[in-house]
Amino acid sequence: MAKLHLILIFWVILGALSLSAQNRPGTEFHIKKARGTIVMDGLLNEEDWQAGAVATGFFMNTPFDSIPPQNETEVRMTFDDHNLYIGLTAFENNREVLIQSLRRDFEFGNNDNMGIYLDTYNDKTNGFFFNVNPFGVQREGLMSGGGNDPGDYSSFWDNKWYTAAAQYDDRWVVEVAIPFKSIRYNEGTWNFNVLRNDAKRNERSNWIATPLQYFPSSFAFSGKMIWDDPPPKPGMNVSVIPYLTGSVFKDNEKGSASAYDPGVGFDAKVAVTPSLNLDLTVNPDFSQVEVDQQVINLTQFEFGFPERRQFFLENNDLFEQPGFPDTRPFFSRRIGLARDTSNLLQKVPILYGARLSGKLGAKWRVGLMNLQTDDKRSLGLPKQNYTVGVIQRNIGLSNIGFVMVNKESLGISDYDPTEFYHETLVKENIVGSDTIKTLNRYNRVFGVDFNLRGLKSKLRGDMYYHRSVDAGVDDKNYSFGTFLGYYGRNISVLLGQNGAGENFNAEVGFVPKLGVFSGYHSGFSRVEGRLFPKSNKISNMGPFVEINFTNISGWRNRDKTFKAGYKISFLNTSAFEVSGENTFQRLVRNFNPVNVDVYDSFLEGQSYEWNRATVSYSSDQRPQITYKIGGSIGSFYNGTNNNLNGQLSYRFQPYGSFSVQFDYNDISLPGNYGKKQLFLISPKLDVTFTDKLFLTAFAQYNDLSQNVNINSRFQWRFKPASDFFVVYTENYMSDSFKNKNRALVLKWTYWFNI
Repeated sequence: MAKLHLILIFWVILGALSLSAQNRPGTEFHIKKARGTIVMDGLLNEEDWQAGAVATGFFMNTPFDSIPPQNETEVRMTFDDHNLYIGLTAFENNREVLIQSLRRDFEFGNNDNMGIYLDTYNDKTNGFFFNVNPFGVQREGLMSGGGNDPGDYSSFWDNKWYTAAAQYDDRWVVEVAIPFKSIRYNEGTWNFNVLRNDAKRNERSNWIATPLQYFPSSFAFSGKMIWDDPPPKPGMNVSVIPYLTGSVFKDNEKGSASAYDPGVGFDAKVAVTPSLNLDLTVNPDFSQVEVDQQVINLTQFEFGFPERRQFFLENNDLFEQPGFPDTRPFFSRRIGLARDTSNLLQKVPILYGARLSGKLGAKWRVGLMNLQTDDKRSLGLPKQNYTVGVIQRNIGLSNIGFVMVNKESLGISDYDPTEFYHETLVKENIVGSDTIKTLNRYNRVFGVDFNLRGLKSKLRGDMYYHRSVDAGVDDKNYSFGTFLGYYGRNISVLLGQNGAGENFNAEVGFVPKLGVFSGYHSGFSRVEGRLFPKSNKISNMGPFVEINFTNISGWRNRDKTFKAGYKISFLNTSAFEVSGENTFQRLVRNFNPVNVDVYDSFLEGQSYEWNRATVSYSSDQRPQITYKIGGSIGSFYNGTNNNLNGQLSYRFQPYGSFSVQFDYNDISLPGNYGKKQLFLISPKLDVTFTDKLFLTAFAQYNDLSQNVNINSRFQWRFKPASDFFVVYTENYMSDSFKNKNRALVLKWTYWFNI
């Protein structure tokens, strides 16, 4: 079966590469240099705006791609020696606009906004996006992979740019100024598209007609920006971002005195070439990053949270995308974060780091990262050095890449019985009939990845092969995967497989199944239909079927899931889904989903099969009060679990929102396996006093992790990309509400362009 998949994908690759090499003539937009001064006031009354070209005649993509949008949009552009200027006009047949708040990096789908998507390298693969709402609030980010998948967009990237907005009776207007120093670019032709989200009407339209099954901001359907006057040559571009912090921390679990910790450090960005960037950091601090949203995880596997730390984000796809989502050789959250004995994340000090990433010429992309951490004796961690290298070659819109990840633990010997080290450093070797524990001084992973992308092709695919290197290990240390997806208008078909040998070890990666299985082979498939009924209520609907399985050595089946359901998307933005699922598991270790320390465990070798029914509904997201509700009932291992989850939100436009998320599980297992009601509830207040003053406060009560977390964060963006933060955090026991710890952090950061 594996050979059949490889042969099939090989032939698809050959066909797709010939398609991807073809050039489709796109719509051209000519841009001239401004002769006068552009005043950022939202008026568009300067002569340069009036004399330049105008892009209009937008096409609707969602919910239909066969009719024009109800309201027109206009785009103008010009530039000077410092900035690229974009003038955006959104015509309206009423003055009402829909936004959630004045917070930066707003949710695209739930806010009226317009955005420009720039492929400044002319490779239809990587680029930048800049969105703005009717109040001038900004949302910026990075694009990768052509922009035709949700994972191709990252809104955590932050940089300097400027907006001015004005609202009128029949339109709202935004002027955008993007400094050339804020982006990487080549001097030749750029590709771009402009996208408008009319959230009130549930319409998305863009300048270039894009079929519904494609993202309307995809570079596959983009126009050409033709420079009638040459843009400024990329020159010296250096940014320095110093910071100062002061914090106080009280650990009540250990009964220690309050610890006061001042901090100073800096980040720097250096444009080595117009498209190659060097990021430097010394003693970085990420205390202002919002804490992770907790989950009730009843599976045997680790849950992966997204990276939010700014240093790791630019060109992040180079480092984070090798492998598959559950077999990544590199996962940046392994650096500078580790779990303590209470399973809470603790910071591991990063002393310094350097990160070189970007393009070399038209066909090559490179990434090289090195970071050094200090020791963390309280967690049993010595000093560690991390190096990641990636080189990628474009073949049309597809690419082949090579990755190397190296982790070195410094200052330890192979066996040092006088020190206690973190469990990730300890490995077990079989010597005769004895199990010997030794310290793993280094861990390395090497591999190759191929990503199949076509310009307008409905086929996408990936394949990879990786090997790990540890002292004394030379077999069964591989990881592999193949994937092929067909994304049609009325049907999508996804097929894939991946696996890892029992000795594969990616200590800086994310391979959750290897925490449970010692070597495995998994397969997954999904078929989804999409119908477009002639209805004034339904946008589209259709059935779906999923099959997933995992085998371990000897092809013995350990996990298998079959799921079938039906989805309906309504024109008023609401959605409904119903499904049924059959699950089979044969355990490879002792396990209890509730609490292995309190209740009896299901034993290794035992098998269980259960059935569940799930239903969910998401309301119209445009009113001030919205909700999402879901639930499931059925068996669970040898008992039952009834689940109810959802979110209730109230929006007080434009100043913020209040929401409550909840997840309730009523688990009933026979005997002493566990009967428990698990609650996760998280109220959150998000207040935006202005577009520069923000307050977020939320609590998280989690029965499963036996923790209550309270976090509040005040942010003042006193200048572009420059902030002052006040962050307060507390953790309590969920049963007694006894305080575990608390911390207060003040942080100031300033962005200097040199």
